[in-house]
Amino acid sequence: MDQNNPIITFLLEHNKRQSELFCSPDAALARRQYRATHPTEIAALKCMDGRLNLAVQTQTPPGIIQPFRNIGGMFDIGWPYFGEIASGWVNYAISKGRSGVILVTYHYSKGDAHRGCRGFNYDTEAAKAYTRDLSNQIERVFGTEHKVIYPIQVGIETDDEALIVHGKNGETLNLAEEPAATEDALRQRVEKLYPDMGKQMAVDIVPLFLGNQRHIAAIRASNRPVVNTEHREQVLVVGRGMDWLHLPNKALIVGPYSYNLREPIVAAAGILLDNIKKGRVPEQDGLVLLTSAAYREDAGFEKLRAIEKARSFADFALDAIYEAVPEIKPHLHLLASIVDLNTRLLTVVPPRNQAPGTAR
Repeated sequence: MDQNNPIITFLLEHNKRQSELFCSPDAALARRQYRATHPTEIAALKCMDGRLNLAVQTQTPPGIIQPFRNIGGMFDIGWPYFGEIASGWVNYAISKGRSGVILVTYHYSKGDAHRGCRGFNYDTEAAKAYTRDLSNQIERVFGTEHKVIYPIQVGIETDDEALIVHGKNGETLNLAEEPAATEDALRQRVEKLYPDMGKQMAVDIVPLFLGNQRHIAAIRASNRPVVNTEHREQVLVVGRGMDWLHLPNKALIVGPYSYNLREPIVAAAGILLDNIKKGRVPEQDGLVLLTSAAYREDAGFEKLRAIEKARSFADFALDAIYEAVPEIKPHLHLLASIVDLNTRLLTVVPPRNQAPGTAR
C-alpha cells in the first residue's frame, strides 16, 4: 500500500468518518426508526458505474438499500455465488418477518447516449430487455404472486439522476416528469403500477420516490456542468462491503458474483485509464485498485478468511488488469482490505508475506 497516495489517504479517512457516523447514536437510532416505520427490505441490482448511488439519489439513510453491483447490472440467479447471496438476503428478510423489494436497474443518459451504460454498449433498449428478463427470473425463483419478494424494473437517467419506474401493466412513472407529486399521489400511482403489491411494500417504496423527487430538484437547481455527469472515477473496487463509499462518480465497484469476473474488472480498468487520458481526473493522483472482503464475526475464522479473500481478489485483479490494460500499470496503486459489516470500518490487509495481526 502506498500510504502517500492522496486517493488512498482520502479513502481511509473517508471510511473512518463514515464508520464513525454509521456507529453514532443518532445514525443508529435513525436507522432503527426508519426500519420500524418502513420494515420492507430493499435491495438494488445495478451497474458498477460510479454515478449510480441510490442512497444519495433517493435520500435514504445509508444501510437501508442493499446494493449488488456488476457490469451493466447483469446478474443471474443461477450463478452459484450470487444465487447464494440473493437467497441469504431473502432468508434474512423472512427471518425478520419482512417482505423484500428488489430494484432491478439499468441506466442511460437522455443528453448523450455515450454517457450511458458501456456494459450494454450504450444500447438502452438492450438494457431494458435484459433487466426485464432478470425481473422475470427473480419471480420464477421467489414467487410470481409476490407474497414476499417483489422485483421492480427501474431505469436511472443519469443527467437528472431520475428514476423511471416500470409497472407490471406496461406503464412507467418518470419521476423527473412529476416534480410536484404528493405522497398520496405517488402511493396511488404505485398501487396502479403494481396492483398485486402488498400494502406495506407499497408504503415503504414511496419514500424512495419522494426522496428522488427532492434529489432531482436539487440537481436541477445546482446547474451542474455536463462534465459532472461523465465518468470521473479514480477507484476500482473488487469485492463487497462498500456501503460506506457513498460518493457519486468516485469508484467503479465490481461485485464478485459471476463466472467471468475478469471481464468487468478489465472493462472498469479501461474506463479508469480513459479518465486519465482524457483529463477527467488528475494524472498525478493516479488510480487505486481497492479489494474488499466483508465479514461480521470477529471471533473464529470468518475474519481470517476475509483477509485471504481480499488478497486473492488483489492477485486475480492485478493479473487480469496488467495483462489486458498494461498501460495502466504506472498509474495503479493497490489497497487490499476487509470491512466489518457491523461498523463499516475498513482494515488494511498486509501483503502475503506479512503477518495478519500487523494489519491496521
